Amino acid sequence: MPVQHSASLAVPAAQPRGDQCPIDRTLGVVGSRPALLLLREAFYGARRFDDLARGVGVSDAVAAQRLKELVAAGVLEKEPYQEPGQRTRHEYVLTEAGHELLPVVLGLLAWGERHAAGARTSITASHADCGAPVEPVLMCAEGHRVAEDDVLVTAARRQPARQSAR
Repeated sequence: MPVQHSASLAVPAAQPRGDQCPIDRTLGVVGSRPALLLLREAFYGARRFDDLARGVGVSDAVAAQRLKELVAAGVLEKEPYQEPGQRTRHEYVLTEAGHELLPVVLGLLAWGERHAAGARTSITASHADCGAPVEPVLMCAEGHRVAEDDVLVTAARRQPARQSAR
């Protein structure tokens, strides 16, 4: 059963919702396959360009462009490091906003294991302390598990940002 919609969303859109929709805006940041896989590698602990690009299996040019976009969006940040006798390079580190994408990445992992399982490997996420599987769930801020048909999606207009007095 689909999620519920408030009155403004229950009517089919006359035009594409575009950047009025946070999902659309998020996909603009992390919606490409290389971007999501670079995030996966960052969550797996890769920080250096070569490790990230190799883990995703894309060209250096594609990796560099996607990393640049993820840095510009505030999902990753660059931190300098230097090996003895080498020039300064940069590592890519998840920001707070980047860490907030972990449930999305784990949701994709869980969905892929159930619905797009490959023949070679099974990858699961588990709780380091007890070993139980980690499962993405819908939960309200009060801690209740929420079924899909109990989700109410509403659109609210944001107040325009105030301009500071000069």
